[in-house]
Amino acid sequence: MSIAGPANADFTVWRSMMFVPVNVRKYVDKAHERGADAIILDLEDSIAPDDKAAARDMVADAAPLVSRSGADVIVRINRPIELAIRDIETVVSAGVEALMVPKIDSAGHVRLLAELVDTVERAKGVPLGQTKFIAMIETAAAFPRMFEIASAHPRVVALTLGSEDFASSLGAEPDAEMLLYPKQQCVIAARAAGIAPVGTIGSVANFADVEGYRKTIRRSARFGFEGSACIHPSTVPLLNEGFTPAAEEVDRAHRMVAAYKEAYAQGRGSVTFEGKMIDIPIVERAERLIDRAQRLAAREARRQAIREGR
Repeated sequence: MSIAGPANADFTVWRSMMFVPVNVRKYVDKAHERGADAIILDLEDSIAPDDKAAARDMVADAAPLVSRSGADVIVRINRPIELAIRDIETVVSAGVEALMVPKIDSAGHVRLLAELVDTVERAKGVPLGQTKFIAMIETAAAFPRMFEIASAHPRVVALTLGSEDFASSLGAEPDAEMLLYPKQQCVIAARAAGIAPVGTIGSVANFADVEGYRKTIRRSARFGFEGSACIHPSTVPLLNEGFTPAAEEVDRAHRMVAAYKEAYAQGRGSVTFEGKMIDIPIVERAERLIDRAQRLAAREARRQAIREGR
């Protein structure tokens, strides 16, 4: 028997992606201690306009520092095309896993940047296709094109909706009520394209409200999000906890799949499990949970090996 697995089991697992201004050395030096799955070296909002050129030149030195404990390195580039080109030409390298691409407005925009990355990877001897994209939807104009953006190019492995910028484009406040519909659309568009939806149904700005943030993460995970970016190290453990399947959930999923396979082998398409009727859609969710737990375990094993110098 074969039950369909995740739409794309190969996408990267990022529960927590912590923003670090690349030009603040004390933050760069400490980033590897925070436990984030990925560090986002920021060239955009946290960098003053006059410092953009110097900041992009700092990525080469910062990338190996922030990845010392096994975190992936992501670089958030700038939106004006002239800055994006310079950023890509400078930062694409073997040490950068992905680019977070702000204010994407169309599938053509994604393909244009992907073509440039193709050229830079070839010129630098980086394996073609290594540099992934996290596409950011941040404007009302881009919102109706979310589905085509998500499937625009194989480099796009994750989709997110920038709460603050998107709310500003609407003249609205980025609270959970306002963001519910657009964030749901982000999940649906990402899943339809076989990529990871990342984000929370709320803003990342109020990191001081620990219990409120924890509830937001749990709710976002229930709606289908895989992980989220954050701006403060105190929220990294909350993201890792909230986007990690509980051990009892994983154990139950294994037992459910085993029970269904046994029933299937006997010619039945549904079975009673722990007092409830289950069939293929329910078992597919269980298999996705198992797959996610396995990918998280593999990530942790790699990080442990790096920490031990193996």
